[in-house]
Amino acid sequence: MSCCAPGAEVYLYQAAAEDDEVLLASRPVHDGLRQTDLSVPGIHCGGCLQQIEATLDALDGVGEVRASLSTRRVKVLWRGDRPPPLIRTLRSIGYPSHVHDIDTGAKDVVLAQLLRSLAIAGFASSNIMLLSVSVWAGAEAETRDLFHWISAWIALPTLAYSGRIFFRSAWHSLRHARTNMDVPITIGVLLTFVMSLYETAHHGPYAYFDAAVSLLFFLLIGRTLDHVMRERARQAVGGLARLAARGALVLHADGSQAYLPVDEIEPGMTIRLAAGDRVPVNARVLKGESELDYSLVSGESAPQRAVEGTELQAGILNLTGPLTIVATATADQSFLAEMRRMMDAAEAGRSAYRRIADRAARLYAPLVHSVAFLSFLGWMLATGDAHRAITIAIAVLIVTCPCALGLAVPMVHVVAARRLFDKGIMIKDGGALERLAEVNVILFDKTGTLTAGQSRLTARGNTDSDALGLATALAMHSRHPYSQALASLEPVRQRLTFDAVSEYPGKGIEARADGNVYRLGRPDWAVFDRQCSSNDEDAAVTLSVNGVASTHFHFDDTLREGAREAVADIRRSHAFVEILSGDKEARVRDIAQQFGLTWIAGATPADKIAHISALKQAGNKVLMIGDGLNDAPALRAADVSMAPASASDIGRNAADLVFLRDNLEAVPQAIALSRAARALVRQNFLLAVAYNVVAIPLAVLGGVTPLLAAIAMSLSSVTVVANALRLDGRPRCEPSREVRRAARRPTVLGALK
Repeated sequence: MSCCAPGAEVYLYQAAAEDDEVLLASRPVHDGLRQTDLSVPGIHCGGCLQQIEATLDALDGVGEVRASLSTRRVKVLWRGDRPPPLIRTLRSIGYPSHVHDIDTGAKDVVLAQLLRSLAIAGFASSNIMLLSVSVWAGAEAETRDLFHWISAWIALPTLAYSGRIFFRSAWHSLRHARTNMDVPITIGVLLTFVMSLYETAHHGPYAYFDAAVSLLFFLLIGRTLDHVMRERARQAVGGLARLAARGALVLHADGSQAYLPVDEIEPGMTIRLAAGDRVPVNARVLKGESELDYSLVSGESAPQRAVEGTELQAGILNLTGPLTIVATATADQSFLAEMRRMMDAAEAGRSAYRRIADRAARLYAPLVHSVAFLSFLGWMLATGDAHRAITIAIAVLIVTCPCALGLAVPMVHVVAARRLFDKGIMIKDGGALERLAEVNVILFDKTGTLTAGQSRLTARGNTDSDALGLATALAMHSRHPYSQALASLEPVRQRLTFDAVSEYPGKGIEARADGNVYRLGRPDWAVFDRQCSSNDEDAAVTLSVNGVASTHFHFDDTLREGAREAVADIRRSHAFVEILSGDKEARVRDIAQQFGLTWIAGATPADKIAHISALKQAGNKVLMIGDGLNDAPALRAADVSMAPASASDIGRNAADLVFLRDNLEAVPQAIALSRAARALVRQNFLLAVAYNVVAIPLAVLGGVTPLLAAIAMSLSSVTVVANALRLDGRPRCEPSREVRRAARRPTVLGALK
């Protein structure tokens, strides 16, 4: 017989099931530690991060805890045979959680709820305000009471539906003996409604239903805008999941073939990789020749040859020929999985940044509660009139309602986002605008960022029109990047007909006509005797006729439009600029010397993160601009990041800002506008503080009714919005005093060496 009560047995069973789920979802990392990723939807401010990290860190066996605000996830490193009670502990402090699972198509339920609540609050407040205007105009007592009751019936369901976002958050905080900004909002709104209902029932001249609903409307505007900007930063991991191959064609020992999901591919399995497919897991080439596109993985712009024995990383694109490969790692140990882990780590590091509004919120709620309570207590002791004391306390809560504070940052960011959009720049995270204003080190990737990522013919040998026409005609039979560059060289003046055309993966194109053999491709393949003249020994492509070199071609990347002007503008702002690329040394050096910049070539994603970390540890604020999959962890690791619209999906998702036009001058324009926005945010906070300095003493002394408090609160919000609209659409990229001081620091140059 069990010694436990039925409820206790159920609890123990659920606890064991939760522990088993955590154990199965965990993975070993290093030094005997295991990692578990939990999804915690209740994270919504910096205080949540601090409480979660402190609580879990105190559990036995937990080695490290990192919570992320933008992804609402918690990474826990723990050791032992059984996991700590992670889910139960989070539940006990008011944060329900579950094991994280990537869902790239999930609907944003919170945003839908916010939009519905905002629409209802806006509709209700406009109607109640119309009724209030009639009352203010001097309506008779009977008409006034009728309008008050109609307002009450409109306000009640509005508060119940639109206010639940704040009410639930406030109750959730109070139930666990803590507070947040939603607590004074909830108390103020509910007390205003109750007081208005009391006044209406007793035929009082004033009711404040319009104030209560208008409060919700203004606050929901700020909450919705802030949510939209935060949620856009959560798409990077989903982008990696979409980029990875879903499966592969596996060859069995008996000659049969079967398509297996990527998670079921084990090391040692033989895979057939067709041209145009991405490598599903880390593998090695067993048979075949082809050319591979490494641009998303390493940033290398030139296609690389693959032969027997070539090691492949997951995510590489097979360009020209079929390959037979053997898996060397499972999906969770592949290059893409490692990239995802690096991005998670980088995001956790970035979450240490606390936005201005988050920092202000930590002090706001306790102060408002104290002032309102002391006002109530003081008037009760002075007059003994509970009605008057409550009315004054409500006026204090309304007049100090954080509408202006809540709109100070989001409204500036919305206006800034509009200005940026006019310049062809999309911003995904409002916090990024604050971080961008502080940068003093700018790192550029080369391929696809400083350059356009397209091959450009830079030199050629024989300029005879017949030779060029022949090369162009051959190039039209291939989709190789070099062939496409040659095909667009010039139109073929005469139609050339070949008897047969064959493309040899990793080598080039061969055609036959009138007994002649024409080849366009690698010099060591195109020339039969493999002897090239000294002036074309470094050629990328050679055209040969019957094995004799006819002409040769050199290729390079074209500079992105506005690259020179952008780098010059940034350097004039006293920021340090450097190229950080995974491309080959020679290619990076050539571009860097054109701009007069320092450079790092051949950098892996881990190398880029290490370099950025060193810069940040030296006290710098780093902006990373990149476009490839190999740049994604670096984009996350930097304080703020940008990517062109031509970037890979994962590159765009990982970046905080995306510029849609080809012109690279979007970078200094974004920096300049972010600094202008930061100045306006500071002005808005000063306006909000000045408003409270004037309004709070008047409310405490009883000189402000709840109605006047609601009007004053609305005017403060309108003032903040109007100030945000002053954001200049054409700011100059002038450095702030902090940036100038940081740029002179020896640590900047020291970190780059």
